Amino acid sequence: MNALYALLLATPVFGFQLSAPALDFGLPSELDVAVPADAVAPQPSVPGSGTVEPALVEPGLNEPSVIEPATAPQVAAVPTASDTASAAAEAQEAAYADALHARNRLAKVHRILGISTWVAMGATLTLGAIQYWNLYGFGGTYSDNPCVDGDAIGGYEACVGRPLPHLISSLVTTGLYVSTLTLALLMPDPDDAATGDSEFARTLRTHKILRWVHLVGMVAQVALGVVTANVFDRANPDDFATAQALATVHLGLGLVTFGALTWAGALMAF
Repeated sequence: MNALYALLLATPVFGFQLSAPALDFGLPSELDVAVPADAVAPQPSVPGSGTVEPALVEPGLNEPSVIEPATAPQVAAVPTASDTASAAAEAQEAAYADALHARNRLAKVHRILGISTWVAMGATLTLGAIQYWNLYGFGGTYSDNPCVDGDAIGGYEACVGRPLPHLISSLVTTGLYVSTLTLALLMPDPDDAATGDSEFARTLRTHKILRWVHLVGMVAQVALGVVTANVFDRANPDDFATAQALATVHLGLGLVTFGALTWAGALMAF
């Protein structure tokens, strides 16, 4: 009895076992199961302990949530009255600058065309005066004129057919005149330069009045030239006096038109 009692007492003290040992059938123990690295989440350390035990976690449960930074709502800026006035003033200044630039650019071309028109009109007037002298003389009659007397400038060829030098010169003059007038009408005037009592304003107003004078003269000359050259036959005694009268008016209008054009150009050139 004493020996059995001693054996029972010594078993828990020295780790002796009375139960049968467990049999190992080759099954992996829970310590041998591989745990994924991302399935282990660090556990908060306990004050006073030196280690942190890993814990098995289910993926997606303990992941930290991402907090997006709050953004302020975008509010469209509302233009104020001062902004609108400033934009309108800037647009007006830009339009004024563009108009002034266009006027200065067109004024240079207008001056060149005006001088060219004046030269061409002077040549046309000279050729027309020569043609008038050859056909009618100054106060001549049907039987007494330079073409009949053989004193025509340019010879007999100047007395028959169409006066080509005068015709070509008149066509060139008309084309230049229309171009110059069109450019003058299209030229912007942001300063309204013809308004006011300044010397330049008065000069510009006179220039514009003369523009209408030589415009009327140009239209009348073209009409009379076409009618005189195509309607009446100078070789017919009955038509000679009428053709001579119309040709005289045509020449007179040429002188008035050229004078008005010269005056208008001189006002702006000097």
